Amino acid sequence: MNDLEQLARYVIDGQTDPARKLTQKMLDDGNEPQAILDEALTPAMDRVGELYERQEYFLPEMMASAQSMQAAMTLLRPLLSAGGSKPAATAILGTVKGDLHDIGKNVVGMMLEGAGIAVVDLGPDVAPESFRDAVKEHKPDLVGMSALLTTTQPMMQTTIEVLEEAGVRDQVKVIIGGPPTSLSYAEQIGADGYAPDASQAVRKVRSLLGI
Repeated sequence: MNDLEQLARYVIDGQTDPARKLTQKMLDDGNEPQAILDEALTPAMDRVGELYERQEYFLPEMMASAQSMQAAMTLLRPLLSAGGSKPAATAILGTVKGDLHDIGKNVVGMMLEGAGIAVVDLGPDVAPESFRDAVKEHKPDLVGMSALLTTTQPMMQTTIEVLEEAGVRDQVKVIIGGPPTSLSYAEQIGADGYAPDASQAVRKVRSLLGI
C-alpha cells in the first residue's frame, strides 16, 4: 500500500492523527498538494459516502472520517492557495436565521472540501441579508442552506427572496437540507435542489454544478 492509499485508508477509518502525520510526511517527501487531494482525500470521502448510503457507516463514522480529512486539508489548504490551484467550485453554507444547529451543515462542508470544492461557512443563525452579502463578496457557484426546526424552515424561502431582490439569485444554485425539508419544499420555494444527508448533498452539488 503506497502513501496515497494509506492516507485514504486513514480517512475512511477516521484516524485523524495518523492522517495528519502522513499528510505532512508526504508533503515533506515532495508530493504535490493537489495530487494528495485528488488521489487520496477525494476518493476516500467518496468511499465514505458509499458506506453511509449502504448503512455500513452512520453519522459518527462519517463525522470521524470528515474530521480526519480536515486534518489533512489544514495542511494542504494554504499550499493549494499559494500554488494557484483553483477549486472546482465555491459554495457558501449556513444554517438559517433562528436556528443554531450546525452539525449536519458542518459535515456537508467537510465532505464538499474533500470533493475539491471551496467552502465559505457562515455558521449557524445566518440572516438572509448575510447570505446576500456573502454572495456579493465571494461570488460563489452555490448557496447551501440548512434548517433543523420547522419554525426556522420558512427562512429558506425568505433568503431566496432576498437573493432575488438583490439581483443575485440567478448567479448561484441553491440547495437546501435538514430534517423538516424535502424535495417538494425545495421546489415550492424555488431552490435548485434538496439533499437528505451529507453524502447525497455532495452528489447533488456535483450534479448541479456539472463537476
